[in-house]
Amino acid sequence: MSQEFNSLIGDASPEVRSIAKRAEALIRRILPDAVELVWPKQAIASYGIGPKKMSEHFCYLGLFKKHVNLGFYYGSDLKDPAGLLQGTGKAMRHIKISDAKQLADPALKTLLTAASKHYPKLNTSN
Repeated sequence: MSQEFNSLIGDASPEVRSIAKRAEALIRRILPDAVELVWPKQAIASYGIGPKKMSEHFCYLGLFKKHVNLGFYYGSDLKDPAGLLQGTGKAMRHIKISDAKQLADPALKTLLTAASKHYPKLNTSN
């Protein structure tokens, strides 16, 4: 966990801080070498293979007062048979996480894995 991420979650409630830490750890398990960018003013940490948010990142964590959004930059392209994704934008979708137990959902892990491999640039196994 980076110093920037720790600063980002520093003022969050204990519940939100716990969710954010666990979500960050899950992202790291899916893509261990993920590049992390933190935008404190937006309360967002973003993850991908390089510094370009929309072309090299696949997901983000957005901190709110009582929950964390696990967002997907190209979530509208992901298959979501469990119906976890929320949002109506052209590309972006998110999952509202208000309990850390949600991060153990296999469907959430499947979405995160699929997002990390969605575009050839992101698929580090090629």
